[in-house]
Amino acid sequence: MRIGEVARETGVPTKTIRYYEDIGLLPEPDRADNGYREYGSDTVDRLRFVRDAQATGLSLTEIASILDLRGHGETTCHHVLELLERHLSDLDRHIETLHKTRDHLDALTERARNLDPAECTDPYRCQTISEDAGNPVGKKRRQGAHLHLAPQGHSHH
Repeated sequence: MRIGEVARETGVPTKTIRYYEDIGLLPEPDRADNGYREYGSDTVDRLRFVRDAQATGLSLTEIASILDLRGHGETTCHHVLELLERHLSDLDRHIETLHKTRDHLDALTERARNLDPAECTDPYRCQTISEDAGNPVGKKRRQGAHLHLAPQGHSHH
């Protein structure tokens, strides 16, 4: 098969196939007399595996490690399990962070619903985001909780 046929069969663009060859994810293909790359059905299988592995969240480096083990005749089940468990753990931490961010945004949204725009007197801070905006100077400001705005004479929300 030529590269275009492999691309059509796998849904992997030709540029990506060449890239995978360059980084060693795919072995260098044989060349026809005219210089065109010639691929076997094993390339299609390998590309499908790479595509499916990427869909699970595995990186190209992790996929290469699986293919390398297989290339040396070793089993990969335990290695893949470790990779997937690590990705699950990372995903759980990310979800936890997203939940905290969502809770914070929910609280800010509720705060915004209850604030009086007439009390927004600080031209550099939005009272919706900064809890102490508009309050007298001297009150301790929380680091990182402020949105700095340029004064424009408009509403500060």
